[in-house]
Amino acid sequence: MATMVTYEQEVRECLGEILGEPLPPPEPDALRFYGQWLAERNLGLVPIAQAGAFAWPGRWLARVRAADRDHAVVMYGAPSGPLFDPAGALAGGGSIVEGWVVARLDLELATEAPYGSDARVGSVACLLVAPQAEAPLVRIETAQAVAGRGLEGDRYFAGAGTFSGPGRGYELTLVQAEALEAVGLPWEDARRNIVTRDVDLNALVGRRFYVGSVECVGRRLAEPCAHLEKLTRPGLLRPLVHRAGLRADILTGGVIELNDEVRAAD
Repeated sequence: MATMVTYEQEVRECLGEILGEPLPPPEPDALRFYGQWLAERNLGLVPIAQAGAFAWPGRWLARVRAADRDHAVVMYGAPSGPLFDPAGALAGGGSIVEGWVVARLDLELATEAPYGSDARVGSVACLLVAPQAEAPLVRIETAQAVAGRGLEGDRYFAGAGTFSGPGRGYELTLVQAEALEAVGLPWEDARRNIVTRDVDLNALVGRRFYVGSVECVGRRLAEPCAHLEKLTRPGLLRPLVHRAGLRADILTGGVIELNDEVRAAD
């Protein structure tokens, strides 16, 4: 008996068709997973308003509602038609209910190593945690990093942060002291767990790295947002674009201390 291909698997096939390469297997929420995976490459999934009437002279991803279930389809052209419809969902009378365009997050940057590759070697200048969302961050001397969770005592360890998952890159945040000092922002106000010196955190996106003996993986940039301005002061978005830090996950736990080395694993 043939195994039914799931919607998540179809999303993987369709995005692979759009990107021209195989993709890693998705987690249960395929769109969330691939949106975060694409961010490592300066790409994102942009939602389309009124996808059923969308016309685009390029490839885009559609969610098609058919009689049996939802399906993923690659659309193309103006007016758009199915370029890759693995389940024949549109031919079988399905209708488009949602759509997304794969687009660069920053048009001036490439999609391969968009943020550089020379991370250098730096150190931990400060460790900070907050017990709950929007609570003030406090400095600590040492932190217990737990794989799959975060830093003990921090709101993201408890899954109670403003931007807690599920997903990738919600366990640990880092930011460069140099970037904060350039805009006169106190380290506590940046709302990141680890403040570093001398290391180029942007170059760790998509790479494994160590903080002391703790192995981590950089997921995507921790870009500034309106929430940061709300908790600090207006006008911080522009000077902190691509300079507001790194979102990471913890692969191997351990103790992190002040002055620990921060370096790429490779």
